[in-house]
Amino acid sequence: MINIVVLIYSKKGSTLQLAEEVCNGIDSVSKANAILRRVDELKQTQQQRMIEKYEKVQVITKKEIADCHGLILGSPTRFGNMAAELKYFIDQTLDVWISGELIGKPGAVFTSTGSLHGGQETTLLSMMLPLFHHGMLLVGIPYSEPGLSETKGGGTPYGASYVSNEKKESVLSIEEKNLGFAMGARVAKIASKLA
Repeated sequence: MINIVVLIYSKKGSTLQLAEEVCNGIDSVSKANAILRRVDELKQTQQQRMIEKYEKVQVITKKEIADCHGLILGSPTRFGNMAAELKYFIDQTLDVWISGELIGKPGAVFTSTGSLHGGQETTLLSMMLPLFHHGMLLVGIPYSEPGLSETKGGGTPYGASYVSNEKKESVLSIEEKNLGFAMGARVAKIASKLA
């Protein structure tokens, strides 16, 4: 079995929704298994209420990172950067970096933003940097995916994304769902070939 870890931080649920589409894409590939995990809250933000569905997602362990066949990171945009909670966890993976556990494995990234120009591409790039340092093979979304040309919201060649346009309730567009699914399936297929 090929295990792909989808590691997220989500506060309002948009990143979680996109993560579920990414997981569906992974699970659509024969002998591939999506493992959805979240990072822990930082102490100063624990008082803010998390959505119930997100609270039920298990917190990641470093062993799951070391043992995976591929890693996909997801985060909301924070001023054009990944959320501090995800960055804090990544900063704790020095031992995984030293052991080289992620070298040669596929990695990908996705994000959610409040506005079309909310920094989605810089956030995706900020999440790619530590994956490069871990020696991972970065996987994006090729333009052969029709959703990249059709989307009026999220979706980039750097990775899947969702743009809420400040809507109170998060509802992914068909293109955003399809691009998340396609990215997950692509990482799983590449991991299967490399395994």
